[in-house]
Amino acid sequence: MTTFSQVLSEVAMLLSGPDPDLIEIVGLSLRVSVTATVLACLIGLPLGALLAIRPFPGRGLCTLLINTLMGMPPVVLGLMVYLLLSRSGPMGFLQLLYTPTAMIIAQFALVLPIVAALTRQQVEDSWKDYCDPMHSLCVPTTSAVQTLLWDNRLSLLTAALAGFSRAISEVGAVIIVGGNIDHLTRVMTTAIVLETSKGDLPLALALGVVLMTIALIINALVFSSKGKLA
Repeated sequence: MTTFSQVLSEVAMLLSGPDPDLIEIVGLSLRVSVTATVLACLIGLPLGALLAIRPFPGRGLCTLLINTLMGMPPVVLGLMVYLLLSRSGPMGFLQLLYTPTAMIIAQFALVLPIVAALTRQQVEDSWKDYCDPMHSLCVPTTSAVQTLLWDNRLSLLTAALAGFSRAISEVGAVIIVGGNIDHLTRVMTTAIVLETSKGDLPLALALGVVLMTIALIINALVFSSKGKLA
């Protein structure tokens, strides 16, 4: 029976040398999660700001929908994306199922409501101070959104970080649409589940260490950026 010390020793060996499988899994995880987060921020930041400052019919419903989607179970969302991309689905002709692109789509759908909801809340609070001056100057909505996003950039880094954390730690949705295929769609979280079930605890724990290290580095970078930009 493998002892805890033996597992830790093997983890240290995996992390000390350039293990090809480990590097491949980590690289794909970062590529998928960063891409999904960037796309979600490009849409979610202006969408959240628009919901905060622009009254229109159905705005309350849109806000309610976004807040509800923040708590959607990932496996449910993964199933919806699966049905969308399956051969019998409306986007089946693209043949994206069980590819990294399908995983990006699933993570994008998970991250977008988080970024949009957190942005809406932050910008809505700031809008109370900007509302009267901008209305008196007849500032266009587009310019108002750009100004508010820029002035709240430090706080919105947290929204982007929350989205990235949700993306890179996701398991259920990416397994459903990605299939956890070796050398194609296997990312850190799905590999941890697989290797643990196979009994390969050193590799699973090594991936867990890498995942936690990435989270620590991202948080440190955001904290450092806030200090420099403040």
